[in-house]
Amino acid sequence: MYKLLLIITLLLYSLPSLAKVFSEAQLTELANAFVAAKNARQQPDTDIEDIDHYLSLLADTFIDEHIKYNVVINSKTELRNSLIAKMTDKVIFSSIRIVEKMVGSNVVFIKMIEVGKVKPSHSSKVIDYESTNIVSLEFNDKGLIKHIRRHHGF
Repeated sequence: MYKLLLIITLLLYSLPSLAKVFSEAQLTELANAFVAAKNARQQPDTDIEDIDHYLSLLADTFIDEHIKYNVVINSKTELRNSLIAKMTDKVIFSSIRIVEKMVGSNVVFIKMIEVGKVKPSHSSKVIDYESTNIVSLEFNDKGLIKHIRRHHGF
């Protein structure tokens, strides 16, 4: 019985080490792909394929947290519908520039500047914006995003 308990304990402690760990270069590539897809879904000519490509970067089970607004999304259907609804806004221009990346074990922190000019469909006013934001992306062992934390800047 003691030997069986010892074997089970050893297996439980060794299982996390079997999870795939991505290299810094791989994580940087995954983070760049996320920013490119995020940027593509916010353009004047954005289409459904841009939204679906963005969603393809997410794991089936994911969490998307907007910390400042206390909003959590964990449904691809809900997120897709929300992104499609935003297509009714008139985007004059939008761009994202990565300022800095910090890479850890299957996580990337991205500091980026988002600039744009948009006329929301529910408003008669055009909104100019520029903000520095920090986003953390946690990846599963397939390289898909399992957790996004958005820390909105000023």
